[in-house]
Amino acid sequence: MSDGQQGKSPQDSAIETTYLVMPSQANPQGTAFGGAIVAWIDMAAAMAAQRHCGREVVTAAIDSIIFKEPIRIGDQVMLKASVNYVGRTSMEVGVQVTRQDPYGGNSVVATSAHLTFVALDENKRPVPVLPIVPRTDAERKRYENAKIRVKARKEMIEKFRQ
Repeated sequence: MSDGQQGKSPQDSAIETTYLVMPSQANPQGTAFGGAIVAWIDMAAAMAAQRHCGREVVTAAIDSIIFKEPIRIGDQVMLKASVNYVGRTSMEVGVQVTRQDPYGGNSVVATSAHLTFVALDENKRPVPVLPIVPRTDAERKRYENAKIRVKARKEMIEKFRQ
């Protein structure tokens, strides 16, 4: 469980959810629309961010999304989302999307994404968030990688402001 005011581990707020790709979510070639997958990613990431901060959150950015493998009609799609990094009012959430063949049992990571969310108070203003406390080696690695992405994102934003 969490350490209260000391922070929460990524596992405290991690979520897993599964969807079934239906024909209405696919193109004529039978592969899922990227937009449908992105919507699922945004929902899963928002749930993890809400669990972490215990507040309403808004998507501030989708920093990266990589479509590695096609997802087809009839595939079961598992999304795993967890908070990787916390700033003052924002959180980076990583989402891994795994495609599973319900008949053959084959499973492959199809998509991965990183999103940034901001926690809001009752007046829809940004509010400070509890820190993240990585406990496992995998959580520490995701935290360190997220720190690099956050720094790069801030530098890029600053560069475009000039």
